[in-house]
Amino acid sequence: MLSLTMVNSTNPLSLSTPFLPRHPLASPNSSKTLPCSSYSKSHSITALIIPPSSSSPKAQQQQLYQPFRPPPSPLPPKFRNLDTNARIEILANRLGLWFEYAPLIPSLTQEGFTPPTVEELTGISGVEQNRLVVAAQVRDSLVQSQVDPDIISFFDTGGSELLYEVRLLSNSQRAAAVRYAIENSFDAKKTQELARSMKDKPRRRGDKGWQSFDDELPGDCLGFMYFRLAEEHKSASSEDLWKASLEKALEAVESEKAKNRVLKELEGKKDGEEEDKDVAADGVKVPVVRMQVGEVAESSIVAVLPVCRAEEREVEVEEAPWECGGGGDFGIVEAEKGWSRWVVLPGWEPVAGLRRGGVAVAFKNATVLPWRAKKYNRDEHILVVADRGRKEVVADEGFYLVFGGGNGSGQEGLKVERGSGLKEIGVKESLGTVVLVVRPPGEENDTQLIDDDWE
Repeated sequence: MLSLTMVNSTNPLSLSTPFLPRHPLASPNSSKTLPCSSYSKSHSITALIIPPSSSSPKAQQQQLYQPFRPPPSPLPPKFRNLDTNARIEILANRLGLWFEYAPLIPSLTQEGFTPPTVEELTGISGVEQNRLVVAAQVRDSLVQSQVDPDIISFFDTGGSELLYEVRLLSNSQRAAAVRYAIENSFDAKKTQELARSMKDKPRRRGDKGWQSFDDELPGDCLGFMYFRLAEEHKSASSEDLWKASLEKALEAVESEKAKNRVLKELEGKKDGEEEDKDVAADGVKVPVVRMQVGEVAESSIVAVLPVCRAEEREVEVEEAPWECGGGGDFGIVEAEKGWSRWVVLPGWEPVAGLRRGGVAVAFKNATVLPWRAKKYNRDEHILVVADRGRKEVVADEGFYLVFGGGNGSGQEGLKVERGSGLKEIGVKESLGTVVLVVRPPGEENDTQLIDDDWE
């Protein structure tokens, strides 16, 4: 325990503690001594015990957490020497081109102005501030990519709302998207749909008609989105909506291949073309879909399925409700019996047709699948959707849900097997035919087009 003793004496100050080193001034063996009165003027006792802070209160205040703010875009030469009041006046009166005065907003932010304060001084709302700054950055990227000058000049006097909607696309995609949006007189909402479709199209590999639409063409991506929407309406027997979606797809597509595919669907031709088979590159014929955040909310048709845990083996699969549907004015969902775990999926074609017997089985990882998964996908959770109304093992290339000890791990009781493998060991009946494999939303959502509100 630290003890301090002060006496009215000319003897040197003594600190009795095993934790502090002896100060040369307080050492009994020191040849020079300092009276207590003189010593106290130059060094306080507290200073010996608690070292003085190496930083002033001002420096400590500067070390407080500050939210990350991206570096502002370079100011145009004519704005660089302006003081704060002049910058505020330019923003308040919109003096100049929008992409020239937009960088003044983050410059004010760096000086300590908050978005509400900027709005009060200039009349530009927080949402509009964000849109102007982001759109100016997108325009700069188009200029640096040497996009057609006619496209750049289109945004001289406006169009920031269009540029904002393509912010999450790559530079090449941005150029193609704005060209298509300008040619078709798109507004902000239509441009947002276009950007979403361009981000979503590559992830839909395996969906019906996927190979007929070109990923590099914005119109084909938008057309494919309408094509998929038509399939949802078709599954729900909404013929008018199905036809309207296909007509939108036909109007949007750019390539002849995509146009012919939509026309064939409109004419009612069956899928017999080689390019339209839902076969992945590795020969897997079961669609593997990665969910997108907000996708269920945007779907006009959804499917509600009971969820079983793979480690519970076949017991839960057999006990899960067989039928679940909505009715009444509010579409209230009712099941034939109570169940604790449910999942809502978009009305994709494989699940929209499951009128009775559909079930989703939750697996801890993708190692239970009988095909080689990419390394970064193996450890993520998956849902396997199966049709319990089709238990017979018929197709060699089909996939079936069976009990098998969790792929040899001993931790899970269910797994997915090929029909050919089951036939070899004499298995004639499964727990259900696998119709879909669902992966969770990726962390990139990068993918998600979310409006950043600064307010």
